[in-house]
Amino acid sequence: MRLEAAARMDLFRKLWRARKLILVVFIPLSLLPLPLIHPTSEACCAYVLMVTAVYWVSEAVPLGAAALVPAFLYPLFGVLKSSEVAAEYCKDTTLLLMGVICLAASIEKWNLHKRIALRMVMIAGAKPGMLVLGFMCCTVFLSMWLSNTSTTAMVMPIAEAVLQQLICTGLADSHDDSETAEAPEEDSAVSDKEENLDKNQLELLYRNSCNDYTKKELSTLSDTQTGEVNGLGLKPISNQEFIRNTNGHLPQVAIEIPNVKRVKMRRDSQYPTKRDHMICKCLSLSITYAATIGGLITITGTSTNLIFAEQFNNRYPDAKVINFGTWFIFSFPIAIIMLVLTWLWLHFLFLGCNFRETCSLSKKRKTRREMLSERRIHEEYAKLGPISYPEVVTGVFFVLMTLLWFTREPGFVPGWTSLFEKKGYRTDATVSVLLGFLLFLIPARRPFSSSSCCKNSDDESESDPLAPMITWKDFQRLMPWEIVILVGGGYALAAGCKVSGLSVWIGRQLEPMSGLPPWAVTLLACLLVSAVTEFASNPATLTVFLPILSALSETLLINPLHTLIPSTMCVSFGVMLPVGNPPNAIVFSYGHVQIRDMVKAGFGVNLIGVAVVMLAITTWGVPLFNLTEFPVWAVARNGTGSL
Repeated sequence: MRLEAAARMDLFRKLWRARKLILVVFIPLSLLPLPLIHPTSEACCAYVLMVTAVYWVSEAVPLGAAALVPAFLYPLFGVLKSSEVAAEYCKDTTLLLMGVICLAASIEKWNLHKRIALRMVMIAGAKPGMLVLGFMCCTVFLSMWLSNTSTTAMVMPIAEAVLQQLICTGLADSHDDSETAEAPEEDSAVSDKEENLDKNQLELLYRNSCNDYTKKELSTLSDTQTGEVNGLGLKPISNQEFIRNTNGHLPQVAIEIPNVKRVKMRRDSQYPTKRDHMICKCLSLSITYAATIGGLITITGTSTNLIFAEQFNNRYPDAKVINFGTWFIFSFPIAIIMLVLTWLWLHFLFLGCNFRETCSLSKKRKTRREMLSERRIHEEYAKLGPISYPEVVTGVFFVLMTLLWFTREPGFVPGWTSLFEKKGYRTDATVSVLLGFLLFLIPARRPFSSSSCCKNSDDESESDPLAPMITWKDFQRLMPWEIVILVGGGYALAAGCKVSGLSVWIGRQLEPMSGLPPWAVTLLACLLVSAVTEFASNPATLTVFLPILSALSETLLINPLHTLIPSTMCVSFGVMLPVGNPPNAIVFSYGHVQIRDMVKAGFGVNLIGVAVVMLAITTWGVPLFNLTEFPVWAVARNGTGSL
């Protein structure tokens, strides 16, 4: 009996190890009767859609590889020609993304992101409440232009250094009653000389390890290499962890992950007081939530925004309503409201309701630890030195790109595109690629300068006075080709639905929902996608739901923007679990928070996000996108029955 049980368990272990391979083979075979029994274009397209969706949600194969499934199945089933499918994998948003990556590469190469982050934290101060708010503000700002994953990986080491300074100072202060009411409790627990001696030795050992760890965490992120992680968690590779951004368009920065022993020690007995532990939890979670909020603001903030924009423009080519300006006007108030409410929620959850104590800017109310934390932040900022010439150039390009995006077609006044005779030829990608190209040409050294001002440049830049702001290696290190292919796979699926008429069939099946008001349909869609995205990658979830929601809106004669925009935003709210998105996993790896903390805090943030998005789409979104009427561009598409 024991031998049989052991053999059975061994068989189960082998099957579990091969579960992904079994799924890859079993799913296509089990669904194959659909196109064989019903050899219609709709059935064949549905087969390809279901196989691709299962691969995406289960991540049985890499997301980019799964996105290539339509490239060979559509021609095999006669849905689309191979040349037609290939054309879907490179669109206008691909060029837009490439230009943004060039600017992001320059920002990271010259440490402009670190200067911005430290400066904003210096303004906020070291009071716990203001410190959290300061880190949230700088994270939101950076995440508008960089990916959520990259932003979290850049800001978290700075926050960790501040937290370690707070903890180490708290351990030193536990002897002299100079801190909070919890310090006497610490002292009363250590009464005799022998215990005091042991405690002093432990503190000395811990302070040394603390300093070593802080130095390790503050190493420059721009010198690290790219790596890989799947969309649902972290995979350790030697001493480093590599994050792939499946939730945004910028990928792969190497992050130092604390080892298991340090994480366990941190959770058990590292913190001087319970309040210190609460501060660490609050600050850590605030960074990942702020990165998500910042990604909502711009059309290039995350890959899900880009997926929506391109699929919407492909499906409704006559709808000239979605561009950088209109998206920013709609989403910026959402981000501001979410930022404030999320900060209040985290403050209430971890720091309590004494805002006067935690948010005072008065120097008289600062403790010794808070002043030392501020000093540490100022020291880190001083290490950056005076602002360099490449940082100035990068900042100018940053502002210029934003202004050109805003003024291209602002809507209320003629944009700069009206200066050209031919209309409709220039998009946001034109601006992005032009400025990105110039970064490969402009020298990183100040003209007519004999000395080098490029303190972060490599040996090649030092030897070549005409070395450009960025090189192709800098661009290649950040370019998320997997996301490009993933987005292309979504376009290919949409094109197949257009030709086969599958979207029309789906819309007819959803006609029973015609009795629901538009806000109810939108709310159901938001709740559905925000629940699914907790367990599946954000781009894959949105790619699957966009065609369905578009068909539903057309069937119910609702403005498609009424459901598509809120769903696109809510798909980013997978913040309850470490597997929800890479920023969650990065923060969790530092060991300050546990899963129950993320679930408790993330549930509140999720509800806040859905509520604010629903408020926006029913108030200022109505006049901005004219949501009260079923638009002409949707009527034309609905009448022809094409995607």
